Amino acid sequence: MSMNCLTVLYDSSCELCRRCRAWMENQPAYLALEFLPSASPEARARYGTLPWLGDQLVVVADDGRVWAGSSAFLLCLWALRDWREWSFRLSGPAFAPLAERFFRFISAERRRLGRVFDHSPCGGPACSLAAGARGPYR
Repeated sequence: MSMNCLTVLYDSSCELCRRCRAWMENQPAYLALEFLPSASPEARARYGTLPWLGDQLVVVADDGRVWAGSSAFLLCLWALRDWREWSFRLSGPAFAPLAERFFRFISAERRRLGRVFDHSPCGGPACSLAAGARGPYR
């Protein structure tokens, strides 16, 4: 069995997840990567029976195999040319428990971590100085 494409089901409402998707899209890969928001109608129609859909990162291969959570994270690294070696290192006996804990932490805190990257414009009066106002620093 050979894989030609991976479908990465991610949380499109999460800023961190969207940034990870954008990063992966810009990496050279060994096989085609398709990104699909896990809450989209298409994802529900194609993969609605997967128990982890919407709760975890899920990767589905075109040959039908499915990975979720930290295994899906490692498979994403495996698919990328510059990161495949890291996928092997992180899945080995020395680092696998650490990689699992790392992914669980990132996944559980993804919304809070995403806010660090979210640069939504502030609309309140405290967000800007009036024209011509000068603060104590010049």
